[in-house]
Formats: sequence, C-alpha cells, structure tokens
Amino acid sequence: MKRIFLLIAVVLGFAATEVSAQQQPVRFGIKAGVNLAEWEGETVNSAQDLIEMTDGSVSRKMREGFHVGGYVTIPVAPGFEIEPGLLYSQKGTKLIGKLPIEQVEFLNATVTLTNKAEYIDLPVLAKVYVGEGFHIYAGPQVSYLVSNKIQAEAGALGFKALNREWDVKNGFNEFDFGLTGGLGYRFNSGFNLSAGYDYGLNPIDEKGNFETYNRVIKASVGFTF
Repeated sequence: MKRIFLLIAVVLGFAATEVSAQQQPVRFGIKAGVNLAEWEGETVNSAQDLIEMTDGSVSRKMREGFHVGGYVTIPVAPGFEIEPGLLYSQKGTKLIGKLPIEQVEFLNATVTLTNKAEYIDLPVLAKVYVGEGFHIYAGPQVSYLVSNKIQAEAGALGFKALNREWDVKNGFNEFDFGLTGGLGYRFNSGFNLSAGYDYGLNPIDEKGNFETYNRVIKASVGFTF
C-alpha cells in the first residue's frame, strides 16, 4: 500500500504544478461500468489442454463483473489531459464443466469454478483529444488485491446442489502492475462513454511460478463535473 500512496502523492504534486502553470480548472468525475475478465498464460494453457482432452465438456469463459470509482482530470495543454483515478474492479476467470454423457444431457448438469478477484485500481492516464469530445487514452496502472476467492457451483435442471466459496488470497500477488488504454467520447454536458483494455504485466501468483496474467475488457459510463 505504501507504493500506492507514494504514487498518489507524486501524481498530486505533478497536478498542482501543471494547474499552476496552465491556470485551467481541475475537474472531478465518477464512472462505472462492466468488466469481462480472464487470465492469460500457463494456467490458461493447461486449462485449454483439459478442454481439448474432454472434447468440449469443459469450457473457459470470461468472468462478468463491474468497476466503479472516481477520477481527476488535469489539463496540461490544449487537447491533452492527465487523469489519475481510483476504482474498485472485479477480475478473475471462469471454468465450466458438463457431464459428457449423452444419456443424461437432458439434466444439463454443470460444475462452474470462478476465480473472484477484487482489486483497487489506480490508473494514471494520458488523454489526447483527436476531435470534438473524441479521445484516446493510455497509461500505467497499479492494482491492489483486496479479496480473492474461488466459487464452486454445481447443479442440474436449473437447481443448484452446491454453492461454496473459499478464500485463496494467500499465494497471490497483492500488487498487479499493468497498462491500460482505450477510446472515449465526452459530451459538452460532462457525460462520457469509454471502452478500454487492462493488460497485466506481472504474474498473479506471489512466487511467479505460473506465468499467468490478468486481462480485462471494460466499458464505462461517467460524468465529469
């Protein structure tokens, strides 16, 4: 957490310097949206081997989640802004298995394992406006793992026979460093839309034994005051 606070202090110091130089107002905003998260790397490759061995009885899906938080828009030059933010963001992945027995297909018996990773994200974005309201953005992101659980669900005919969760935060990296970027449009009213992608750079496991990384597709709506 100390590294996060240090990064915040650096960003705020930079913001104060730029605002003083440019004499333009700093604006605050809020945003929220949906996440489609997955893992990429060795663990996923092993899962893919399992999928091929079971002839499709096991499948991998993105974990559906959400993100919500706020940001500060700092004008630096005409058409260019720096935007640090602080977001709660759900990440992880999902694995679904079905009974590969033709005679009982009507039961629709499934087992679903979901990694439910909850992060606090601190992105520091550079935003470049390339038209009236239209912009592209990119920058580094530091994420802190607040909670990490595995959820197991099993059922048939629409009824759940099992629904349990286990805390598996131990062994996972508390910090995830990555890059984020995307496209957006801000209306004159302050309402804005954006779509982006988070690309984790360091393995999610603490010892780095498995080269597996977070990947997240995001779609957001927000308002800049």
